[in-house]
Amino acid sequence: MSKQKLELTWIGKERRPKLEPRILLEDTALSYHAKHRVSENDLFDNRLIFGDNLLALKALEAEFAGKVKCVFIDPPYNTGSAFRHYDDGLEHSIWLGLMRDRLEIIRRLLADDGSLWITIDDNEAHYLKVLCDEVFGRGCFVTAFIWKKVDSPNDNKVPITPDHEYLLCFTKSIGARPFRQKYDDSILAAYRKPDAESDRPYRDRLLKKNGKNSLRSDRPSMFFPLVAPDGTTVLPIHDDGREARWAMGKAAVDELIAKNELIWKKREAGWVPYTREFAPDSPARPYPTIWNDLDTTRQTKAHQKTLFGEDVFDTPKPEDMLKRVLDMSTNPGDIVLDSFAGSGTTGAVAHKMGRRWIMVELREHIQTHIIPRLEKVIDGKDKGGITESVDWRGGGGFRYYKLAPSLIVNDRWGNPIINPEYNATQLTEALAKLEGFAYAPSEIHWWQHGYSSERDFIYVTTQNLSGEQLQALAEEVGKEQSLLVCCFAFHGVTATKAAERWPNLTLKKMPKMVLARCEWGHDDYSLNVANLPIAEPDPTPVVQAAAAAKKGRKAAPVSDLFGNGEGT
Repeated sequence: MSKQKLELTWIGKERRPKLEPRILLEDTALSYHAKHRVSENDLFDNRLIFGDNLLALKALEAEFAGKVKCVFIDPPYNTGSAFRHYDDGLEHSIWLGLMRDRLEIIRRLLADDGSLWITIDDNEAHYLKVLCDEVFGRGCFVTAFIWKKVDSPNDNKVPITPDHEYLLCFTKSIGARPFRQKYDDSILAAYRKPDAESDRPYRDRLLKKNGKNSLRSDRPSMFFPLVAPDGTTVLPIHDDGREARWAMGKAAVDELIAKNELIWKKREAGWVPYTREFAPDSPARPYPTIWNDLDTTRQTKAHQKTLFGEDVFDTPKPEDMLKRVLDMSTNPGDIVLDSFAGSGTTGAVAHKMGRRWIMVELREHIQTHIIPRLEKVIDGKDKGGITESVDWRGGGGFRYYKLAPSLIVNDRWGNPIINPEYNATQLTEALAKLEGFAYAPSEIHWWQHGYSSERDFIYVTTQNLSGEQLQALAEEVGKEQSLLVCCFAFHGVTATKAAERWPNLTLKKMPKMVLARCEWGHDDYSLNVANLPIAEPDPTPVVQAAAAAKKGRKAAPVSDLFGNGEGT
């Protein structure tokens, strides 16, 4: 019997894009940095990337795979407003495909102790949970936090109003829980202040077990005598006379006695043993899964109005939500990624908290919202959000990148050629990335443009190489190293003969070497329904209805995985 797995299926699930690993080009005119250092911890290598987020994730993979500590994304919720001309099944399928392709790269970008956080509402939350189970593994699911997004009653004349959204959390590795608890100094109120008995806050707890499972019959091995300071024998007995038990086993109690850490106190009924518990140095509690103590949508919009005027987002996420996520899952200096940047909240919060950040956005609000917002953060002029709670005073900066155009384009006769917009440096970096090499031109060896190991290198040239040139190159590379040579042509020798003659060289011609690798010239993998074909109506229900009519009965309703179908 063949093994089968439980999975979510949708139209077109088997189709996967052949993504081109683009290079990133910095636009220094849009990069922004503080005029002076505010502290020694200022970070300047943050990245703001303009372009399709699927291509951007692919562009980041070579450099950042396994290095991102936290990914926070607020993807489109798929409310249906963008799908007026599509049947509902296709709507779900497009959205699920969009998310699956991105989640797979995000998983590769995450560090082994990294985590993914996704805000979502009821429309797709449960399908997204199953999809993430497939991509990350069901054992990597942490929980679904609930954010109460409203703080006032809804006056709409409807029976139910949505007051919450979800925040799904997954880890990269099964069993990993790279989270810290919430600092809470109110815990210290349960401890005595230092006194003559202890120089640390403390409290004493009865050694006798009380409450549930506290009888001798529950744990017979934990019923044993202890010797009090006056030499009398003490047994665990409840006030009503029932035989109880100690809260610790005999070996543990003997260890306390050996360390002189068992506390005896004289009471009217006799000697009573206690254990001493000291207050934690950093008192903390677990975070709850229901978050009703954060800023709401209304409060968040009020903050955004101070940043953008009246042009605010419909469903912005509050800065204190991001702060809580980063408090739980990251340390200063860790890398935080948001590939659906929106208004730039993730980067703003990460910046104020001393985390390195990467954000990606394709739409025009990267210019109208994100850059102005980050400039205010860097200049110390954003007084809202978490600024006061983290004592943010400005500093640091970011570098602005855009995705390079496609490496391969067609000439006027339809023939694929190297994009003439690429200069020699960009071409070299692009081919190094395509071939799996780290782009790192050597200052010593002119033919070392990148490396994949300590002995394997790549060399890119637009020249036509002759046999004499290849011979000289092979001699310089030496027998202990290998070199991938990418050129427009080599003459006087075939690739097979070259491999025999120069075993330390591998020759490849441009652009033929990469033509079948990717979908060239595809710049937008976003959820852009305007570019999609109108879905053909499914004839099956019509055929069923016609057949049923001939037999004089009503056709059964047709339903799919998403619960769509005609009711009775």
